[in-house]
Amino acid sequence: MSLELKPHVSVRAKISSLGTYVPPRLLTNADLEKMVETSDQWIVERTGIRERHIVDKGVATSDLAAEAAKRCLEARGVSPDEVDAIIVATVTPDMMFPSTACLVQNKLGARGAWGFDLSAACSGFPYALQVGAKLVESGAHKKVLVIGADTMSSIIDYTDRTTCILFGDGAGAVLIEPCEGDEVGLVDFWHEVDGAGGVSLNMPGGGSLHPSSHETIDQKMHYVHQDGQAVYKFAVRKMAEAAEAVLTRNGVKGDELGCFIPHQANKRIILSTADRLGMPEDRVIINIDRYGNTTAGTIPLAMGTAVEEKRLKKGDLVLLASVGAGFTVASTLLRWEI
Repeated sequence: MSLELKPHVSVRAKISSLGTYVPPRLLTNADLEKMVETSDQWIVERTGIRERHIVDKGVATSDLAAEAAKRCLEARGVSPDEVDAIIVATVTPDMMFPSTACLVQNKLGARGAWGFDLSAACSGFPYALQVGAKLVESGAHKKVLVIGADTMSSIIDYTDRTTCILFGDGAGAVLIEPCEGDEVGLVDFWHEVDGAGGVSLNMPGGGSLHPSSHETIDQKMHYVHQDGQAVYKFAVRKMAEAAEAVLTRNGVKGDELGCFIPHQANKRIILSTADRLGMPEDRVIINIDRYGNTTAGTIPLAMGTAVEEKRLKKGDLVLLASVGAGFTVASTLLRWEI
């Protein structure tokens, strides 16, 4: 293998620490069988999901994000005061404003940090990861917190069996710092949006187009609306295309990767992508059975699973890939430096 590092930067950025958090309460397929017309077998066969974690009333996205961030900083031995910036990828902010990043900054006590939210749905974490990396690569910052967090249960209609079976709540955070010595860190990324797909997956109510009203509430416009078939077809094609694009550009083959960490939306989509890349299944991280689709939280949560199961080690080449509402598409190639 001849890894070609592109683009060339004077300072390389790496993930130096990881922290994850999911709320303790479980919503199992058996629970859903009592709520809507579905079955455990149907859900598992079509999605791979068996259970998901759901927040208790009064727990918000900033709470999940802050807990994941605390664990991330503690693992690295870094004080919140040392953090330069906080980027929170989410589609379920606590409120329209202030940003979730502001709320997380306050909960952490990160007095020297600025921050903002990034909305890219299921591709939110890899998008935010690149923004954080560029802040470090530019020399502007030394320590950037990148958090993927979503409380999807807050925007799910639990009478809609097509969507309520899919989503869970959770968060993951990574610290981005400059590489040291011969470390490589983040290698390259490939991003794309196809705004024509916005009609296929969205939450239509509550924004400037359809402000909250009795009518929007009556029409259930404040919940996730999805054309499942359209989303599935796009995701199967684009997840693989994005993954192949970043690998080809850097002279890496699928079987040379130590780990493939995809967005956890559907097990069939994940396995289809892995097969196209020629990746052995034992190098593909799948935890959708335990967490469901936590949107921006899925990739960092899957990183956590890879570490816990000792399937990710220092020096491994890692591929991240996702497709989300928008449509948003992302792939990232990195070397694991923890």
